[in-house]
Amino acid sequence: MKILTAAQMREIDRIAIEEIGIPGPVLMENAGLQVAAVLRNELGVEAGMRVVVVAGKGNNGGDGLVVARHLHNQGVDCPVLLVGRISEVRGDAALNLEIARKIGLQVIEVGDEAAWKKARKILSETPIIVDALFGTGLSSPLQGLYARVVQDINDSGAFVVSIDIPSGLSSDTFELIGPCVRADLTVTLGAPKVAHFFPPAEDYVGDLVVADISLPPFLFERPGLNLELVELESLVPYFQPRKRDTHKGTYGHLLVIAGSRGKTGAAAMAGRAALKMGAGLVTVATAGSCLPVVARSMPELMTEPLAETDSGSISEEALGRVLELIKGKDALLVGPGLSTHPSTSAFVLKLLGRLKNYRNPLVVDADGLNIIAARPEVLSSLPEKTILTPHPGEFSRLSGLDTAEILRRRLEIVPEFARKHKVHLVLKGYRTLIASPEGKVRVNPTGNPGMASGGTGDVLAGLLASEAMQVKDLLQAAVNAVFIHGLSGDLAAEKVGEKSLTATDLIKFLPAAIRFVASGGEDDSEIG
Repeated sequence: MKILTAAQMREIDRIAIEEIGIPGPVLMENAGLQVAAVLRNELGVEAGMRVVVVAGKGNNGGDGLVVARHLHNQGVDCPVLLVGRISEVRGDAALNLEIARKIGLQVIEVGDEAAWKKARKILSETPIIVDALFGTGLSSPLQGLYARVVQDINDSGAFVVSIDIPSGLSSDTFELIGPCVRADLTVTLGAPKVAHFFPPAEDYVGDLVVADISLPPFLFERPGLNLELVELESLVPYFQPRKRDTHKGTYGHLLVIAGSRGKTGAAAMAGRAALKMGAGLVTVATAGSCLPVVARSMPELMTEPLAETDSGSISEEALGRVLELIKGKDALLVGPGLSTHPSTSAFVLKLLGRLKNYRNPLVVDADGLNIIAARPEVLSSLPEKTILTPHPGEFSRLSGLDTAEILRRRLEIVPEFARKHKVHLVLKGYRTLIASPEGKVRVNPTGNPGMASGGTGDVLAGLLASEAMQVKDLLQAAVNAVFIHGLSGDLAAEKVGEKSLTATDLIKFLPAAIRFVASGGEDDSEIG
């Protein structure tokens, strides 16, 4: 599902109206009908109830007038508080205002603060308010009368339904630009917007319903619409039963270079996760003294001892052996639990230097990223099929940007970085972003705060490397792995709670998550 800016949505509306020939009033009618349907079907609005629509002078207000008209026709007491002069309403909204008045719908003109003082009492007398004040075109903070109206809506105690976007939010940013309605439910039109999915703006949206207003689907496939929410349905084809005549070689042999003294768990969890995600074979190459711990973690894992430093991390001397091990492997994972010991760092940098022409997927995680961050010129020579998996702190070191700036501008910075360095980038965290070298960005909807604990990133690294061997499209492989990782966490949280959730719980619930996706969400036997 595409996530759009205001400009992108306006252009789609323009093409629909001017080039395809769908009249603007038809789109407005469709929008109002959809919102009215949500009020009836989701909130149980019926004849004899009261709903108040607070409408602005623009198209969002026009949508609200359509809602009010349909509810009025169905016996709902639905007065409209029009914030602005009736004479100032233009275009399609004016058409619907005229219709509303002709059918006897009560429209109360609120032209100034004195008029609002008289009218606002009605807000405390209704269980439901429809916010149709401002739509997606807002770019500056609400002031004066509009700010007062928003505050009174928020203080009313009513259930608030916003049309398209809560009034006061900008659809182009998830930062708050000023006072805004705090909705309980938002019915967005055509496609969701940026503000709907990222905090702090997301916190004002409430439950989100995406309403189909009969815009042709091909309009959302136009070039340049690169931001997209991952939906379960898009993953289903990749988790179907395997063909009968396959074998372990069909699903790839992954080499994991990971672990050091005190961090053997990182290597073990990455390897275990890779196997559970369907890899045919997994070999974990680790410091010699760490090997017994890793080997005991799962009998199906193969292991390889490497030369080590005095502190128990992989030594620079291991390079030759690792280059031999890479031969015949279908993917490579470097980083979990490695440490940044000088000799280990030299090993990683020399290894990456020898992989310029590597044709198989390479996943670099954790200490692998920290080592690269100390030598950022390495980024320009990474292999073509590289996936980097930083959390915001690691990405700050990689990019040289402040963490706060990364979080504030991540929708711009992440695709820019992926394009510049020709890598696939997975920025971990709430609403993990997955970006391709072509600038496509996918937003992951799964996961929960219980996953903010040690080892969950190691599990994700194993899932990514495993899936990258099995799915040729590297962006899709990354999307699959990130979605399943978060879903496993969600299923685990249902059983053990967020507070007690650990990384190994994610591995435990991987089979249930995979079954759930394979069934298109119908297999919920492990939930609850």
